[in-house]
Amino acid sequence: MKQLQSSQSIDSSLTWMQANITSDANLDRFLDFGLATLKRARSTQNDTLIAQVHEAMAGWHAYNGLFPPDSVVYHAELALSYYQKANNKKKIADTYRSLAIDYLNTGELDKAQEVLFKSIELYEELKDDGGLGSAYRTLGTLYRVMEDYDKSVEYTQKALPYLEKAENYSELAISQFNLIIGYGKLGDYQKAYAATERCLEIVRTKAPEEIFIPVRAYSYRGEVYVKAGDYAKALDDYLMAWELCKQHVGEERCTTYRTEIGQIYLLQGNYEQAREHLLAGVEAYEEKGQAGLVQPYLDLSEAYAQLGDFENALEYREKAYTNNTNMLEGKIENIESEMAIKYETEKKDEALAAQATLLDQKSKTQTLFIVIACLLFVFLLSLLYFFQKSKKATRIIRAKNAENELLLKEIHHRVKNNLEMVKSLIALQSAQIEDPATKDAMIASQNRVQSMGIIHQKLYQGTSLGSIEMKDYFINLSEGILDTFNAEDRIRIECAMDNLDLDVDTAVPIGLIVNELLTNALKYAFPDQQKGVIKLSLEKDEQENLKLLVRDNGIGKTEGLAPKGTGFGSQLVKLLTRQLNGKMIERNEEGTYVEFDFLIRKTA
Repeated sequence: MKQLQSSQSIDSSLTWMQANITSDANLDRFLDFGLATLKRARSTQNDTLIAQVHEAMAGWHAYNGLFPPDSVVYHAELALSYYQKANNKKKIADTYRSLAIDYLNTGELDKAQEVLFKSIELYEELKDDGGLGSAYRTLGTLYRVMEDYDKSVEYTQKALPYLEKAENYSELAISQFNLIIGYGKLGDYQKAYAATERCLEIVRTKAPEEIFIPVRAYSYRGEVYVKAGDYAKALDDYLMAWELCKQHVGEERCTTYRTEIGQIYLLQGNYEQAREHLLAGVEAYEEKGQAGLVQPYLDLSEAYAQLGDFENALEYREKAYTNNTNMLEGKIENIESEMAIKYETEKKDEALAAQATLLDQKSKTQTLFIVIACLLFVFLLSLLYFFQKSKKATRIIRAKNAENELLLKEIHHRVKNNLEMVKSLIALQSAQIEDPATKDAMIASQNRVQSMGIIHQKLYQGTSLGSIEMKDYFINLSEGILDTFNAEDRIRIECAMDNLDLDVDTAVPIGLIVNELLTNALKYAFPDQQKGVIKLSLEKDEQENLKLLVRDNGIGKTEGLAPKGTGFGSQLVKLLTRQLNGKMIERNEEGTYVEFDFLIRKTA
């Protein structure tokens, strides 16, 4: 009877989670509530129930965007594993399809393709038309991202009859996006225009509640008109997308669409209108904190130049080059690292050549400033000449940036895979060892390798290739360690800290320190299956120095008693603390309290 009541309580909690995935009102409450529900679901050993909670957690992570995409993948993969245990083929197929989208967002295109074909195989077995349509449509999107537009169109066309038969009109309309973009890239403009009209017709007659689909349809067709050189129709579509967006979500949230409109006015030679729209769009991007703007700055600079406002023209031109410089220098700095030399030495020369091109371009800009001070007329002629010449250099820099970013992600991906292989080898070896002390040392080594592997995984899956968000890293590290010791039901690890980004050189030793302290606490602080709490926090002060705190409410250390274990973990912590120019304070306060102060600026 108690088991039934517990299940009903979890069902109610799950219903609340599913209803609040997209609710901003319960944003602060959802994570703690979800983790508590997940813990209770695991205690029931009901695989389907556990999978549903993980599925809701994945949906919430995907919607609110507070965590990196790999947090979504983490819960989605666990949901899949539990649905597989329950042998629920329909949910397995649905989860394969949704997981493909998550892999797409993290750049793991091979994995996305693999799970999509698995979902198609299951949907065919189940004779699920709606599922087949959604899977083929997602496969079309995957090939569009991979820039294989022939396959994108092929699989999207396969999706259409299934979606129409299943009366899934929303996805049927969204499928047309692949056709608009795909046919446009292939130069078959008439089919791209026809796909747009079909999309708008479906929304108008079958899915009028889908208010934002027409906005994107007009915007995509505008891009096709630009490629076809029909700027008047492109302008009409961009204006229509902007107006529809304003009607449904408000002008403030739609201002970024004005950069597209400004681009067309610039191409048409209407420089005053171009300046007005480009400026509004650029300011909207800046208010949202979006870094890396280049082309909108260049377009706005050219508009100002054509209007004779050379001061603003130079300001936005310099912003564009500053962004290019920051992005390129960040990529080059990482490419020159030890792993880049080991795995992709041949790419180094290309990165250095791109840097030389950028430095040469900046030198020309400085020369122009000197000319301005000498003679206004000469400045005007030089500026116009510079604008024409810089277009080609800008395209080269953009291509180099994209190439370097792809290289960086591939390097981190390889490092992560190598670390996974090392961890697996250690696990295989430890399985054959009988001596408990040796086996414990092997498990500790696995955890150390895992702590470094998580960092490289977050680097290639995240949006920033130079820094790690530590709170989410600690959460993933804690879950992995709890799973290793099978202690999820009795030990709770609380991570009470704000989001904090650290560079890789600082994140790796701190991650290893935390790994050692959490491992020691789980091994020694809570004997005889005792329950407890471990609190973990990391914060940065005004001088950019770091304070790390790890404390537990376990049995604490007994003075005069020799420490357990080999002592290697303690030596490693001391070594890493010195590496970060830090000091450690350890004392017994209703458990064990360990505090670190790292003087990062002095270390640098």
